[in-house]
Amino acid sequence: MKAEYINPFLESARMVIEQMIQIRPSTGQLSVRDIKFADRHVWIQIGITGHMTGDIVFGLSESVALRMISAMMGGYVITEIDELGRSAISELGNMISGNASTMLYNQGVIVDITPPKIMDSHFTSGYGAKRAIAVPLIMDGIGEIEIQVLIA
Repeated sequence: MKAEYINPFLESARMVIEQMIQIRPSTGQLSVRDIKFADRHVWIQIGITGHMTGDIVFGLSESVALRMISAMMGGYVITEIDELGRSAISELGNMISGNASTMLYNQGVIVDITPPKIMDSHFTSGYGAKRAIAVPLIMDGIGEIEIQVLIA
């Protein structure tokens, strides 16, 4: 995995989160590790096809997801992740991935993305052991969202 492939996702995530939530996230420590889907987390999976194939997985705790959804809803306090909340957090992953695919295109890497899927612990148990490049984005007052990149 080349760094220039993950950088568009990090740059896009920082830009989209700043626009949608009005917080500029900072980048945590990059690591390469086995994917582990923690309970009580929201996992958004977006497939990538084209010059590179694989998945981008955004992981965040339910409490962070609630704070992000609340911020996306103009500060209206959300206490549970309902269908509207799932749609909002899915769209956040979609916007990040769409912008990143445009950045990759501008680098000569042509990719398409699949619609976002919210994965729950039942689905993730069958996902299989894979290694990913993982980078957390830290949002002051909200928490962390982790971007996991699995490119074949």
